[in-house]
Order: sequence, then C-alpha cells, then structure tokens
Amino acid sequence: MSPESIRRIGVMTSGGDCPGLNAVIRAVAKTAIYQANIEVLGIEDGFQGLVEDRVRPLTAKAVSGILTRGGTILGSNNRANPRKYHVGRDAQGKPIFEDKVGACMDTLHRHSLDALIVIGGDGSMSAAAPLVEAGANIIGVPKTIDNDLVGTEITFGFLTAVATATDALDRLHSTADSHHRVVVCEVMGRNAGWIALTAGVASGSDVILIPEIPFEVAHVAQYIKQRVSKGPGFAVVVVSEGAKLKGGQQVVARVDDRSADPIKLGGIGDQIARAIEAHTGVETRTTVLGHVQRGGTPIAADRILATHFGYHAIATLLSGKTGRMVVRDNNTFSDVDLLFAAGKQRLVPTDHPLIAAARALGTNFGDDVTWRHPPDHTPAVVV
Repeated sequence: MSPESIRRIGVMTSGGDCPGLNAVIRAVAKTAIYQANIEVLGIEDGFQGLVEDRVRPLTAKAVSGILTRGGTILGSNNRANPRKYHVGRDAQGKPIFEDKVGACMDTLHRHSLDALIVIGGDGSMSAAAPLVEAGANIIGVPKTIDNDLVGTEITFGFLTAVATATDALDRLHSTADSHHRVVVCEVMGRNAGWIALTAGVASGSDVILIPEIPFEVAHVAQYIKQRVSKGPGFAVVVVSEGAKLKGGQQVVARVDDRSADPIKLGGIGDQIARAIEAHTGVETRTTVLGHVQRGGTPIAADRILATHFGYHAIATLLSGKTGRMVVRDNNTFSDVDLLFAAGKQRLVPTDHPLIAAARALGTNFGDDVTWRHPPDHTPAVVV
C-alpha cells in the first residue's frame, strides 16, 4: 500500500500501563491528522478491543490536554493475545484458548483501517506478530517501564518509573538511617534489572540485586555486617522482582492461567529481608513498590521521548514501511523489523558501565564482598 492511499488508521495501547502512553496517543493522532489528513480510530483495551470490535474516533480535540496524564485514555489489557485468547474454562476449570487472529483482521477490514499503531512491550509485539504475518500493516511503538525491548536503547515509561523508585529509595534511606536498620525495597522489572540498577545507583543504595547477577545471602550479609559495625550503621538494599539466589529460582507471586505470559514474579524482597535479619541480627524492613511505579504523570523526559516515538511512528508509516517498530539507538530515532523485536528481552549486560561504576564506589551486587571500611587514619598530604 502506497503512503498516499493511507486514509484511516487505528491506534491501541497494549500490555501493562505506564507513564507516557497518552503522550504517544496524542503524538500519533495529531501528526496523522495535521500532517497527512488521516482519520484516526482508537482501539479500546488493547487486543481485547480488536477482537471484540470496540473502536472509537480519535479527533484532535479528543487527544488535546492528555500529554501530562498518566495511564491511557484507551485502556489496556495484558492478558489478551490474539493467537492464544482466553474465552472461558472447561468443566474441569482449565482455561480454554482460541485463535482470534481472524477476528482481529475482520475488525481491521470492517473499519477500513489501512494501518495499526501498536503501543506496547515485548509481549504486545509478540501478540502483533501473527497479524503482521496475516498481512496487517502494523507499526510498533516500544513501551515498558522494564526497558527490556530488543532493538531500542530505551523505552518510554522507564525514566518515570526510575524517578519514582529513586524518590522512594531516598525516603527509605532517611528512615533506615534514623532507626539504624536495613531496608529492602523490591522494584519491578521482570527478568531485567534496569529499574533496580538505575534507581539503585541514582539513590546511592548500598546493595543492588538484579536478575542478571545471581546473588548469595552470605555475601550480602557480610557486607551489611561491615557497614553496621563500622558505620554508617544502616543499609539500603534495592532488589529487582526477578532477582534470584545463585543456583536458585525466581520467586513467583502467582500464576495467571488466563494469560499467555502466566508467571507473575514477586516476594523476593521479603525473603531477602528475613535472610538478612537472620544472618546479621540487624532489624530489617521490606517495602514493595509494585504498581506505584506504573502510575502518575510522566516526567518531562518521558513526555519528550513519547512525542518523538509517536511522531516517528507516523513518519515511518508514511515512508511506505510496514511491520516495523520505531526505536532509539545511539540517541537517533529509526526503526527495526517488528518481528525481530517480538518475543525477546533486552537484559542488563553484566559488564555494563553503570555496574562497573557502582562497584568502584563500593556497591554490593551479592556476588562478592566488594566493600571495605576505609582506614581510620587520615592520609598525609604530600606537598
């Protein structure tokens, strides 16, 4: 399909919500309307709305004033997958799934949608993949607080989540200091430690535990004993929900059998806190940030990033490309094959420069004891 023949497009937000979704919707709709006179329709509640044919017009007026709003005016869904769509349960209570790719394609044809902008993470790109294979003209926009999409150096929503986590860790720092305690803060991220690493460094957390570096309680405990006995007398531990003991498994909070991605992580923070207190005798408290990291208004950096992504989604579409995902690489906006990005996760490299910098400052990652108390004497000044 030539760019000149694109007259009507759809846009949806899929997967978990995050700050900046409305900013992308606004950028997509206004760019399409003002720059190419393209009609825009919003798909409600992600792929569920596409299956159930829940579509509404998005005018320039409808998307005005939503730049600063958290969440999404279209709604979202992190369980609906067209290829494995939950439709009920059998007599034994087991979930029943059906292939609804055809129903999605029918909705696109029924509303004469020449293209679809899918705003989502790796699960959403995986869900969009069979529609691309069926012939749908789809442009993806990378969204997730986890920052774990392959092909792009950053996703919108991540920076606001880091800012939220950093603010919480700053507050926990002061209460840990006041009571001479250890405070463990569990953050989101699934299998990737980007939030824990970035917020941990930004807040000056003493211990950072991420999925990519399996940890040992003995190393963490020894490190904390040194801090408590020789000063400063307290410690702040930030742990990603997907972190795991060396040789162990991730902690599963629950299993949602209605979802194509049923494993929901959580609970590692409380386990670590109990282990630290048992090994050190130091009073230890746990805070789980949970979905507070997804909520609230996006910070300025995410509003700008989301606006860039929304604009580039339409620019990519109008350039004649199909089945692409817009990305930022080396601070330059471009696009990659959507199928390349689907079903993969961008993890933290264990030799990442931020890990090296944190280790140099004495931060412990649970794989060794990197911190030593400085000498008591003041070094002589050589003139």
